[in-house]
Amino acid sequence: AIFAYRQLYSLPRQQKASAALFKGEQYFARDSFQLALNGNGADYDGFEAIIKEYGSTDAGNLAKAYAGICYAQLGKYEEAVKMLDSFNGKDQMVAPAILGAAGNCYAQLGQLDKAASTLMSAADKADNNTLSPIFLMQAGEILVKQGKYDDAVDAYTKIKDKYFQSYQAMDIDKYIEQAKLMKK
Repeated sequence: AIFAYRQLYSLPRQQKASAALFKGEQYFARDSFQLALNGNGADYDGFEAIIKEYGSTDAGNLAKAYAGICYAQLGKYEEAVKMLDSFNGKDQMVAPAILGAAGNCYAQLGQLDKAASTLMSAADKADNNTLSPIFLMQAGEILVKQGKYDDAVDAYTKIKDKYFQSYQAMDIDKYIEQAKLMKK
């Protein structure tokens, strides 16, 4: 029964969802976020329709990430957060990137505590020289705006100590000193 379910129902749905997602990815790559999200009215229905029909598939899950980024690009941050939070990923690149995007949406909504903590979580989840320093810098900037200078120094120091090979580490000392001076 499990084999039949997988071969006759689950696998064909995944293939249909992947095919539907392909056209949306093309619109997304061209920065046509509205078309990617809602379709073109002809041969593509949009990420929203893919989520409704195939949300339980891997492609449907990926459509949630794309839809969240589309909403963020369109300035609809509440909708973006809902989509990005519903994405379920376990890898070390896409999942942290989506979490970081959610953190940036929280910042746009003025939810700075949630933004900083989400960005810090994204940095921990990524744990690499590419994404982690970016998220730590963003979190540090938010923490400085909030007057949480010690926490900002901690975020910046993590870049210096753990991600010293990253681009962001090249001038991190100035951010550390600036946060320390602002504290006084």
